[in-house]
Parts: sequence; C-alpha cells; structure tokens
Amino acid sequence: MAELEITSPTNPRLKGLVALRRRRAREQSGTTLVEGYEELRLALDAGVEPRAVYHCPELMLDAAVRHDVLDAARDRGSDVVRLGRAAFERTAYREGPDGFVAEVPAPGLALGDLVLGAEPLVLVAEHVEKPGNLGAMLRTADAAGVDAVVAVDPVTDWGNPNVVRSSKGTVFSVPVASTDLTGLLGWLGDHGIRLVATTPAAESLHTAVDLTGPLAVAVGAEKDGLTHAALAAAADRVRIPMAGIVNSLNVATSAAIVVYEAVRQRR
Repeated sequence: MAELEITSPTNPRLKGLVALRRRRAREQSGTTLVEGYEELRLALDAGVEPRAVYHCPELMLDAAVRHDVLDAARDRGSDVVRLGRAAFERTAYREGPDGFVAEVPAPGLALGDLVLGAEPLVLVAEHVEKPGNLGAMLRTADAAGVDAVVAVDPVTDWGNPNVVRSSKGTVFSVPVASTDLTGLLGWLGDHGIRLVATTPAAESLHTAVDLTGPLAVAVGAEKDGLTHAALAAAADRVRIPMAGIVNSLNVATSAAIVVYEAVRQRR
C-alpha cells in the first residue's frame, strides 16, 4: 500500500496535530507530540507505540540512515505519513526541525502502578512550573538511575511538548506520575519511603544527612519552593551550601545536586 503523503499546510489532520500543543487537547485525546529524531528514537526504545509518525525527507540530515525509526513505527502498526516541507513546518513546534514528528500516547502512570526497587530513590517535584526544569530533572533522573519522578499538584503536564523536548525523550524512559500531596504522602508511607525536603532555610547540609535507604527527594516551585505542608511532612530538611548573596541555583540544578549526593552515599 502506498504511503500517504500530505502537502497542504491546511490539511485537517495537521490541524489536529497542532491542537496537541494545548493541554486540553492532549487530555482529551490522551496523546502528545514528539518532535525530533533522537527524541522519537528514545521513545521507541522505551516501548512507545506511536499512533502516527510524520516525516519530511527534505528536512532530514541523513534520510537514508534515519529511516530506522519509520521502520520501527511501521512494525508497531503506526501510520507513517510523508509531509511536504510547508506541511511539516506547519506542525513543527521547535526551531530547526529535523523532519520527524509523531503523535504518541501521553506519558504518565498512576501512582500505584509505579514499580520500585528494593531501596528506591524517587524525585518529587511540587508545583514546578517550567517545562524546561521538568525536562532537566528527567535527564538527571535517567542518568542517576532514579526509580521514578512524581509531580505533586503539577502546573505543567508530563505530555507538554516542551517537557518532551527538554527531557530529550527521557519522559518516556523514566517512570513518571502525578498526584496531590495527600496522595504522595500516603504512597510514601505505604512503601516505607522517607521524604527529604530541600530548602534554603534548612540547618543541615545535604551532605550531612543520611540519604541511603528508600528515599524521596523533594524540590519545590521555582519562586516559592516547597509548601509548608510538604516541609512539615519531611523527615529531614536539607540545604545546598551557597557562597553568594542570593539563592542562585535553579530547581533542576538543586535536584541534581541532592540526587547525586544520594547516589554517592549509596555507592
């Protein structure tokens, strides 16, 4: 069967893709967008089954080599659609597109469906707003071997295309979930996981607290940090030493520093 080709930027199918930039459309469809060869390759490696993959040979850096993702998508029963350049640029949401965009199931599990190791290390992000920060935390979680990342009362959904992009696709390889604080605390208690909160107001340095055993490291919103309720529920509060006159580290950097201290102690 011949491959479908779309050349018109006003094609109704492309309008549906563009709509997925909005959270409501993503929640209604249960899907999101993945743009870029590397991100799509990682999503496929993580077991994602795209509904459809769209490609534009004119924009590919090396079309002959990069067709592996198209073959993998076809093997999983995905629609593969060729787009003309103008049509593809209508759907692309990032600068310098490389000719690949896909509609895939939105990432995220129910909290109870997360599978944890014997001594889990979990990263908790409460009220974090910026997709770039969530994406950076996911890359840290992937690199450090974190069991899961949990968003508490999230402002941004895991399927936000900018989370997918800034995570380099690791939102599909790292187990992620969303909940409220009550749900998180109940889940942590059920699994015997200790909560450690990061805050500049803590007395203890992050290197002076035991970060071994089942552990959840919590970071808060970019402006205000963790809520009073989250801080009150923590078994320990830790801070990162800073020599400057302002709290210079952003939330993703702070998360990386404390997570890697936990990794260091465990080794």
